[in-house]
Amino acid sequence: MVRTTKSSAPRRRNERRSTAWGKRLSIAILLLTGLMFGQDTPAGVRGREASSRIHPEVAKIMAGFAASPSQQVKVIVQYKQTPSTAALSRAQKLGGRVGHHLSVVRGAAFTVPAGSLQALANDPDVAFVSLDHPLKSMDDYSDAAMNVSAAVNATYDGTGIGVAVIDSGINDTHSDLAKGNTSRVLYHQDFTGTTTYLNRKQVWDLYGHGTHVAGIIGGNGNKSNGRYAGVAPNVNMIDLRVLDANGAGSDSQVIAAIQQAITLKNTYNIRVINLSLGRGIFSSYAQDPLCQAVESAWRAGIVVVAAAGNYGRISVNGSNGYGTVGAPGNDPFVITVGAMKVMGSYSRTDDQIATYSSKGPTTYDHVVKPDVVAPGNLVVSTNSRGSTLENEFPANAVAGTTTAKDYFSLSGTSMATPAVAGGVALMLQQNPNLTPDQVKARLMKTAYKTFPTYSITTDPSTGQTYLAFYDLFTAGAGYVDLGAALANTDKAPANVGAALSPTAYYNTSTGAISLANGNGSVTSTSVVWGSSVVWGSSVVWGANVTGSSVVWGSSVVWGSSTASGFSVVWGSSTDTATSVVWGASSDGNAAFSATDLEL
Repeated sequence: MVRTTKSSAPRRRNERRSTAWGKRLSIAILLLTGLMFGQDTPAGVRGREASSRIHPEVAKIMAGFAASPSQQVKVIVQYKQTPSTAALSRAQKLGGRVGHHLSVVRGAAFTVPAGSLQALANDPDVAFVSLDHPLKSMDDYSDAAMNVSAAVNATYDGTGIGVAVIDSGINDTHSDLAKGNTSRVLYHQDFTGTTTYLNRKQVWDLYGHGTHVAGIIGGNGNKSNGRYAGVAPNVNMIDLRVLDANGAGSDSQVIAAIQQAITLKNTYNIRVINLSLGRGIFSSYAQDPLCQAVESAWRAGIVVVAAAGNYGRISVNGSNGYGTVGAPGNDPFVITVGAMKVMGSYSRTDDQIATYSSKGPTTYDHVVKPDVVAPGNLVVSTNSRGSTLENEFPANAVAGTTTAKDYFSLSGTSMATPAVAGGVALMLQQNPNLTPDQVKARLMKTAYKTFPTYSITTDPSTGQTYLAFYDLFTAGAGYVDLGAALANTDKAPANVGAALSPTAYYNTSTGAISLANGNGSVTSTSVVWGSSVVWGSSVVWGANVTGSSVVWGSSVVWGSSTASGFSVVWGSSTDTATSVVWGASSDGNAAFSATDLEL
């Protein structure tokens, strides 16, 4: 990663890099999922969902395989309490094969014959059955620049802090990830079951994404004379591999890795989890096992930083990319990060939002996301030699002092997320007593909030123009300013949920959209930007929020469309099948195009 003080050599404005991976951005993203809209509150949505033990997706699969009951289906079963041996045995008698034990969500992953799913759900100990969804890393194009000069001047470098990188693995043979001759990757574990050896040594990162992410968090720039150092260059990292050589994984693998990070918390002083991955949203966060897992980590005292997603260019019926934040970035506890791009100058005053960066509010629950934005375009960081990404996109290689392929250029909210995770490590080095909520609140309050009303970007490969507004569903509380965060001494309450992201409500009678704090487990009075003077919403979101009403400026944020685009996000129907954001292509795990370059 280019050192995020703007004093590093500027990128040539017309320099082009090929893409990280994938196919042309379209509405082909993950599996078909519907939106739950209308006048129901999130609590109402959750109440209706809780009335059934089987997610509608699972029910649809059961109906589809009625004539093929032996067809195997991967599911996650959440139990009312941590499943006993007897409960697991009953599932196995139905033909279920146990995958990962997921005690962090009181459940387990199973492969089950479709004909046994109903019997499995009928077990009195079962609370909910959902699909074990596939997920991908969150790559796209971005430039990098974040203000960490204050941390450098204060000699903060992440010493003593452990960051769990849940990704495609970390190739710690890169000297940027060592201190002297000793690797700062203290622990490796593979959850994919795709172990590969080269010269009798295990290759930990076959895809190349996790090594790049690790370098943004904590590379020391050894092979670039410091030019491509990460944010916290002496931090320790814990490698929990959940993505295979193609950058694909599953819910259960990520949940198992989060569970292990909690287990190892005290051993390696794990204070941060980085999740530069995600998928579409298929249910309320209150029932989604992936979201429940990140909440467990948060309650265990670990700051979870998650990518918002790269779906911001999806415009269903003119919705202009709103409502596209992925899971687990939709969870109100975690810090969800969108991507910014620098414009080839030292000043951040001309930086712009990356148009692919996903926008809120979230599907089903309408949680206000992202929480913050950070630089992410065309980030140069550590390369995993021989990886899938290096082989597919050789033009992304960047020379260091040793070889022409010491580093690699990638981009997206995947790259913005570790920039924030590294910053969190510095904050915790400065003050180890900060809780996850206090870290989140401080980052949001001190974020840089001066943006234009809108910006226009033209894709150089297609000529297509994208319009972006700088409302709180696009830029959150603002652009992370690590210098300001480190200088700030305000403390939010220490209680879990104090920095819960608010929920947006649309009043069909008045047409107003307002914010409400708290949820079913956290009261509005305990949320720091609820009733507090110091942490009031006007301080956290700046000009993006006035009182409790969202200010859109002089333009409607849903682009040039009329009610049709607006209804994609807010809608007037309670039928989840009527509005679709994620698309219906059979190519459910599509990534993003090589031509989505933003300069």
